[in-house]
Amino acid sequence: MNRPILLLATIIIICTSDVSSQTAEPWRPLFNGQNFEGWKKLNGTAEYRIEDGTIIGVSQKGTPNTFLCTEKDYSDFILELDVKLDYGLNSGIQIRSNSLAEYKDGRVHGYQVELDPSERKWTGGIYDEARRGWLYAMTENKNGDVFNVGTWNHMRIEAIGNSIRTWVNGAPCANLVDDLTSSGFIALQVHSIQNDDQVGKTIEWKNIQIITDSPIKYQSAEDFNVPEYNYSSTLTEREKRTGWRLLWDGKSSQGWRGAKLNHFPEKGWSMKDGILTVHESGGSESNHGGDIVTTDQFSDFELVVDFKITEGANSGVKYFVDPVLNQGEGSAIGLEYQVLDDDVYTLMQKRVWVEIGRLVLYTT
Repeated sequence: MNRPILLLATIIIICTSDVSSQTAEPWRPLFNGQNFEGWKKLNGTAEYRIEDGTIIGVSQKGTPNTFLCTEKDYSDFILELDVKLDYGLNSGIQIRSNSLAEYKDGRVHGYQVELDPSERKWTGGIYDEARRGWLYAMTENKNGDVFNVGTWNHMRIEAIGNSIRTWVNGAPCANLVDDLTSSGFIALQVHSIQNDDQVGKTIEWKNIQIITDSPIKYQSAEDFNVPEYNYSSTLTEREKRTGWRLLWDGKSSQGWRGAKLNHFPEKGWSMKDGILTVHESGGSESNHGGDIVTTDQFSDFELVVDFKITEGANSGVKYFVDPVLNQGEGSAIGLEYQVLDDDVYTLMQKRVWVEIGRLVLYTT
């Protein structure tokens, strides 16, 4: 009677071993540890060298940011590496980045995972290099504190679909949703410096490995204690579960009309690439298409808006507006979240425009 039991135990061990080998993460090295095959240097002249399987970047005065970039582009992936940074030398890891002749003469631009040795401690945050600036500052998530300057740290970056998430020494940092760029190279940065005491400082990288084969299978579980910043034109599952909906679909005038019209204005506004733009008006409100209002009415709500203004712009987001009562009075009257360049607007009148990005509304 013992023989069947022993055979069964043997079968279980073999099956378990097979399953384990099938689910092992398919890592492959992104750096061969010996030379820069598969990499190229862009934009600056700071030095990169290799010692004992480690890439070492050396700061140099009089050069712009210098990037060591993969020759290959990557879209969906999981990237891990170890990094060590000298005090006083800011740096970052570029992902889904590009260098295009038609964009700022080949300036490297795109998502950068921050490496921040300062007291600010924003390591793990996401900066849009040479483009939109900070997308995920570590103001609401203090896990960037776990980064240790002068010693080795472990970084993990998951870029899958519209989601970009980061970890520093195992602590979850950024949780960004953005659909501007889906593919590009990976790059290591030696930041430009201004002071003589920064010359010769180093940043080191080693154990650089990547998963590109079905990375979604190895995606980490979401930590709902980490704030999610969504810059895309669609709602995330987290937003849907918590009651958010889009107030503007990012492409049409559906749900909106002129404050004094029963349709959307025929001039003064345009929609392109998920951006709703008010055209320049020569400083006169009467020269553009007028205010626009939602066709629906709302009482209690929470509104999120991404906006950008030019120098001297005067605009705003109004709420609790009753456009019917204010027909013929010019702009719709209501409470207003002011969007204004205070420093310039009161001193001069000039041709200005305002862009309003992603509009999201939460209602009870």
